[in-house]
Amino acid sequence: MTFLEKIKSPGFWTNVFKIFLPFFILVTVISLFMNSWRDIFAGDFAKVNEVNFSEGKWQRFFALKIIISYFYAMYVAIKKTK
Repeated sequence: MTFLEKIKSPGFWTNVFKIFLPFFILVTVISLFMNSWRDIFAGDFAKVNEVNFSEGKWQRFFALKIIISYFYAMYVAIKKTK
C-alpha cells in the first residue's frame, strides 16, 4: 500500500490522533521534569512558569512537542496501517 493509500484508508487519522495525544503528553511531562525538576518538587510553580512559559516561551515549548509528536504518530500509524 502506498503512502497516499494509507492516508486515505478509513481510521488512519483516528489512529494518528490516538498515538499523538499520549505521546505529546509524555513528551511534555518529561520535558518539564528535565527543565525544572527541582522547582516542581519544591512546589515553586511560579519559577516553572517563568522558565518554561512566560514571555512567549510557551509557544516554542509546545510547538516543538507538537511537531515531534505529530511526526512520530504519522510514522507509527503508517507502519501499522495495512
